[in-house]
Amino acid sequence: MTTAGEASAFGILGGTFDPVHEGHLALAREALRELDLDHVLFVPNADPPHKQDQVITPAIDREAMVALAIELEAGLRLSRIELDRPGPSYAVDTVAELAARARREGRPEPWFVMSAEVLDDFETWRQPARILQLCRIAVAPRPGAEPLDDRWVEARFPGRGSRFAFLPGPELDIASTTIRERVARGEPIDTLVPAPVRRYIAEHGLYRMHAPAR
Repeated sequence: MTTAGEASAFGILGGTFDPVHEGHLALAREALRELDLDHVLFVPNADPPHKQDQVITPAIDREAMVALAIELEAGLRLSRIELDRPGPSYAVDTVAELAARARREGRPEPWFVMSAEVLDDFETWRQPARILQLCRIAVAPRPGAEPLDDRWVEARFPGRGSRFAFLPGPELDIASTTIRERVARGEPIDTLVPAPVRRYIAEHGLYRMHAPAR
């Protein structure tokens, strides 16, 4: 909890968001509430280095879907920090810039919000130790899997347990891959994405086997 007169920390939720879905929103809301955050920044990747061999929906569409998804969500904001920066979207660069912003605003260190599945690959990221110096990490459980905990952190990052917090939820098993596959098969996605995002996908012909020319 923040004390009187102290600015609250903010959260960082990065991802390809191809497309953004209800699981992303639930995770952001959980972090907002459990960590007493001022806001959570949705940070769409421009050029995700871990997906260089995959076809990614253009950033303009992914950004638009995030904007639609969070438009009426108090405390959720869109950041163009990676979209405006040339080159691969490395988290360490984003965290460094946002941590500096937090210091200028007199805020505590930001929280990097992620699922346990993402954390499991964290050691393969560029400069994970520097990321841990610049921000704290909030971890949501992975449905159907053994939860990561303080013992897991101690085994992977000895002595850095204070840099992590484990959120109680949300327990939503939704994947962007599943949504893209359902759209390609002509199956409904009404419960998986917010209505404005579903309409955007339909109107712009995203994720179809043969999308119309843009």
